Amino acid sequence: MGIAILSFICVFFLIASAGILLFYRQSMVKRISSVVAQSQPRASFADTLRSTGTSLSSMVKQFERVVPKSQAETSVIQQRMIRAGYRKDSTLSIFYGAKVLIPAALCLVVFFTGIGKGNPFVIYVAAAGLGYLVPDFWLGRKIKARQKEIRLGLPDVLDMLVICVEAGLGLDQATQKAAQELASAHPALCDELNIVVLEQSAGRARTDAWKHLAERTDVPTVRSLASTLIQAEQYGTSVAKTLRTHSDTLRTQRIQQVEEMAAKTTVKLIFPLVLFIFPCLFLVTLGPAAIVMADAFKNFFH
Repeated sequence: MGIAILSFICVFFLIASAGILLFYRQSMVKRISSVVAQSQPRASFADTLRSTGTSLSSMVKQFERVVPKSQAETSVIQQRMIRAGYRKDSTLSIFYGAKVLIPAALCLVVFFTGIGKGNPFVIYVAAAGLGYLVPDFWLGRKIKARQKEIRLGLPDVLDMLVICVEAGLGLDQATQKAAQELASAHPALCDELNIVVLEQSAGRARTDAWKHLAERTDVPTVRSLASTLIQAEQYGTSVAKTLRTHSDTLRTQRIQQVEEMAAKTTVKLIFPLVLFIFPCLFLVTLGPAAIVMADAFKNFFH
């Protein structure tokens, strides 16, 4: 009898608790949400900058419709953006939006500074034209900097590929391993190699993947590497020997370029010598003699 009463009391309390939870569920959820919101940390400075940059990018993209452009020009700019390392579709809109905002900003600077008071039409046209060309100049510099980074990092990546291939890995696995190991040292080239790995994983042929790498980077050394690997695969030669020979060739070319630059310094030094150093030497050596001669002629005529 006591066990039955105890069981009844337990069941009663369980049913009552379930009823209370169901009845006060909404209020409990609100209280828990408020406590969680208070316990969450505030947005960091980096998150604030990121959100601000996103809003500015969305604002800039609204102006890209103003710029007249053709399909061929858009494809060329898209290819240049990819070579600079920007692969998102939004970057093209930001680029064309900058072609509107920068000329407007320069015209405002000319207006508020009063530079164009003398000949306002020419100054404003020059400011607008310069602002329209600034994004192209910036993109060209980014492409050259990235191509230089890829060119300088290629011998190290080739050495890693040689080590991986000689250790028994295939070329695809060696490419993936090299991209993972050297990502911090050569991020641009390893990023391109990761795209090669992704293309091969998607089912694209190895020759096509390396051809696309050469087209994306537009670096002569990468083009020669792609053609060398394609020929090695077609003729069945050793990939490790091919990579090692190509790496040695690249290092030799780098040494020759440094020697060429050192040999050009003698010619380049002529202009600062003639314009800056020789006048100072003449002043130091002939200045006292000129002063003595001036005093002598002065005494002679007096």
